[in-house]
Amino acid sequence: MRDKNNKVIGIIGFGNMGQAIAERIKIHYQVIIFDKDKGKTSNVSGIRIAKDNIDLVKTADVLILAVKPQDFDAVLNEIKNYAKDKLIISIAAGITTRYIEKFIREVRIIRAMPNIGVRIGESETSLCKGKNAQDIDLDFAKELFNYLGKTRVMKEEMINAATAISGTGPALIFSYMDVKKIDPLNVPEQIEKEYIKRLKEAAEKVGFDTQTAIELAGSTTASSIHLAAVTGVSPAELIKQVASKGGTTEAALEILARGGSWVEAAEAALKRAEELGKKE
Repeated sequence: MRDKNNKVIGIIGFGNMGQAIAERIKIHYQVIIFDKDKGKTSNVSGIRIAKDNIDLVKTADVLILAVKPQDFDAVLNEIKNYAKDKLIISIAAGITTRYIEKFIREVRIIRAMPNIGVRIGESETSLCKGKNAQDIDLDFAKELFNYLGKTRVMKEEMINAATAISGTGPALIFSYMDVKKIDPLNVPEQIEKEYIKRLKEAAEKVGFDTQTAIELAGSTTASSIHLAAVTGVSPAELIKQVASKGGTTEAALEILARGGSWVEAAEAALKRAEELGKKE
């Protein structure tokens, strides 16, 4: 049953994350989607497909921007004259609220960083609001992402760090599982504790306090192991689903491939997120 306050959610970009979000929220909201790759939207059900981005923006009350950072400018330029009265939720790594506000003045922006746990309703999502967004907008974003897992509100300067831990962390876990041939259905308790320890150390290194680091490491580890177990998708394939070309996870995995630690991998992911946002 859909919510009484039945907002129409438009999702621009229907890659792994856009698809996962749409599938989880379509029983609560009306969802309309668009992706320039028509093959990605050809087999959806219970979801409306827009004819283009402008059609989507005109129809939706809330816009979720789920496109890759390298495609962001083109999308913002296309929708900027139609999106001024909309609530925009951006899930692009590294892209700041201020950057989006340069394109669409006075727009209400919520920046969100969910992770692959979205697929099974166990996401760890970090949220912050832009300068024009109101508390009611943040409350709505929390409501929406609570359907996808846990939500955590933080200052925007920590969102890149969250990207490096909860966003990239699953790939570090999947990489370990792949290399060590760990069965997702039978992960030894000691191995799980090792994942949490490494992610906690990484989280502290990129700026989180100890308690937040423990919580992020624990939830990211649990959801990653559970995802691998219930989907039956191999850790190697899950890595491909997390890592976008030129993104934060790819930067972290390059460090691992050279024999680096999880702390060094997280630092590389943070650096890449900051690089993606430097276009301000």
